[in-house]
Amino acid sequence: MPGLGEFDRIDRHFKPLAAGFDGALALSDDAALLTPDPGETLVLTTDAMVEGVHYLAGEDPGRLAAKALRVSLSDLAAMGARPLVYLLTTALPNSVDDAWLAAFAAGLAGDQERYGIRLAGGDSVSTPGPATISITAIGTVPDGQAIRRSGARIGDRIWVSGTVGDGALGLLAARGQLAGLAPAHVEALAGRYRLPTPRLALGERLRGVATAAADLSDGLSGDLGHICAASGVGARVMVDAVPLSPAAQAACAADSMLAGLALGGGDDYELLFAAGPDAGPDVTRIAAELGLPVSCIGEIVAGESVAMLGKDGRPVGLPPSWEHFRSE
Repeated sequence: MPGLGEFDRIDRHFKPLAAGFDGALALSDDAALLTPDPGETLVLTTDAMVEGVHYLAGEDPGRLAAKALRVSLSDLAAMGARPLVYLLTTALPNSVDDAWLAAFAAGLAGDQERYGIRLAGGDSVSTPGPATISITAIGTVPDGQAIRRSGARIGDRIWVSGTVGDGALGLLAARGQLAGLAPAHVEALAGRYRLPTPRLALGERLRGVATAAADLSDGLSGDLGHICAASGVGARVMVDAVPLSPAAQAACAADSMLAGLALGGGDDYELLFAAGPDAGPDVTRIAAELGLPVSCIGEIVAGESVAMLGKDGRPVGLPPSWEHFRSE
């Protein structure tokens, strides 16, 4: 029995995801219409996920859809934006069947309700492989209130939400490469890799409090380096202050070589941000109101490099943060 054609797929699986957003025009036109509310600025971001690069082959389609959306939502969170709509492009092998698409669409539908966003359009194409999912998310922020990477100032404190290292260690867990670790810890780490949580509520609350922000996608030292480069400053991080989950602590205790990966790896999608030296009470109050732990891990300093320091104040070497097309 032949599978659904391109437009039948759109009608069955994706058109329902656009319900509730009139500007999508029921996915019947070549493009959508979007008018921001007065006094608001549009924030746009796009991310692609390639099978075998950003996710493991055979991943559950519903969970894959949710992660693809959440990765883009994390970029909106870093700028303090509220999600509005998104565009979806799927490049899928012909072997992908209707059941896979139904589960994929269900994963998107669940997170649309969770995060208050609707599908506005996109494209659906075939490929000999690997499968590729691309999402462009669009949000809004009050005029002049977007949190940029370029606002960090000397003397600002460096903060991070949640815990660091679970994503990178979680990839090892998902591959079955953390032998000897308790099953509960393996499951916790793999779960964090497969399904991160975008810190949207925190991002919105940090408007006017944070001077600069980024989401932790490429690793702590790499993403902090992006902030420093954009702001023309340096940074000093105390490694012992970086928060690790119980599962990550257990993994590092079992294999000390994993500590560098936990600190330098990516895929956490927590918020890394700078705030003035007097902003601590505001940051901790916001975190308490949201029920989300935040940790002060260092300080913005003069210079142009990121120093990761151990208890003795000496630099700690970390593996390079993730970067596509890195020269070996």
